[in-house]
Amino acid sequence: MDENQSNFDVRNWWQNSIIDMEPGKISLRGHPIDELIGKVSFPQMIWLMVCGELPSEAEAKLLECALVAGVDHGPQAPSIAAARMAATCGVGLNNIMATGVNMLGDVHGGAGEQCAELYYNIANRIENETIEDAVTQGLNEWRNKYGKIISGFGHRFHKPVDPRAPLLMAKVREAAKNKIVSGVYADIGEMVQKEISKQRGDIPIAMNIDGATAVIFCELGFPPPLSRGLFCLSRSVGILAHGWEQMEMGGRNKGPMPPSFLPIYKPQ
Repeated sequence: MDENQSNFDVRNWWQNSIIDMEPGKISLRGHPIDELIGKVSFPQMIWLMVCGELPSEAEAKLLECALVAGVDHGPQAPSIAAARMAATCGVGLNNIMATGVNMLGDVHGGAGEQCAELYYNIANRIENETIEDAVTQGLNEWRNKYGKIISGFGHRFHKPVDPRAPLLMAKVREAAKNKIVSGVYADIGEMVQKEISKQRGDIPIAMNIDGATAVIFCELGFPPPLSRGLFCLSRSVGILAHGWEQMEMGGRNKGPMPPSFLPIYKPQ
């Protein structure tokens, strides 16, 4: 193997389409860094890095709404509680943030990905079915695959309304009115909510933060796994804030409940 081939093989090891970098030069997705700093917003930068192109300001604003809505839900959320506990264990902010983000799994934090899968499934069905039939069939398929709980709907804390969802849905409707997005996924989300309530004997059920942000992510064309990734990015802001506050407050080895309370022992 000649030297030129060897050098190419080494450089090809981490071949990517995201960054072109050499001494004195940084270019991201084909945009020199001097064309980005001070000229694009953080949501636009996120979109550029993930999707490879800059969004319009209106698209970035809608993405920003979803990111802002998901930043925090207090120590009621396991990710935040875990981050605050980690902060009392003598670790650094990077460890604190990793602890919180690593709590964002299928049940807590990953529901948006699952909800986006449902929305896309229903959208594909609409080509050959009415939206009502598509929603019913989509929900049936979901329950056969994942069980009775529909990700994106219902909330253990906010009943009957998650206050974030109506605000986000209003932003989607506004964007659809201005031809920024189609509004199809907003229709689907609301139809799913209506059908679930109907199946519960007309008992209302909240569309939660995951259901509403999934509408936005689908309207903007993000694949389902990015719904989880973008939520993790959003929630990391709250994790950082709580972790830093707990570090400044102090405390050592703070567990999930005060020392005066002991778990109930129940022999098997």
